[in-house]
Amino acid sequence: MSFKIEHRIGVRAPPETVWEILSDLQGWSAWNPLYTSVDGALKIGAKLSVNLVIPGNPPEVITPVILDWVPHMQLAWRLKAVGGLVKTLRYMEIEPLADGAASVFSHGESFEGLAADFMPKALRKQIKQGFIMMSQALQTEAHRRMGVELTEG
Repeated sequence: MSFKIEHRIGVRAPPETVWEILSDLQGWSAWNPLYTSVDGALKIGAKLSVNLVIPGNPPEVITPVILDWVPHMQLAWRLKAVGGLVKTLRYMEIEPLADGAASVFSHGESFEGLAADFMPKALRKQIKQGFIMMSQALQTEAHRRMGVELTEG
């Protein structure tokens, strides 16, 4: 069996600005609460070393392999965990809105493999919370770069 965890958020910045933030892997440490550091190059087939901080869990280093990237549109990687018993596909996508001045940032991860069914529901919720935190942090960084002020409410 397989399952997905996803999150989407609107960003008042064009896809180019969102991509500038997303494609600067080494810059993630300045804004990204889920992936607090990344070593490696944005290149298909490249192996990354990523410090993953899922809320409520100790930090861990993961080593995904980049499957695909398209400027201003998407980044995807594959990860094998638990000795290959869990395989994930992690994707981050940028959709332009009609006016070109705003975007939707969507990201998620599909989990499959023999051990995927046994992932505790609490961990799934923590991963979702990490995705929400990353979305909000990317939105905040894009708005900062665009000079957009956020209002509560």
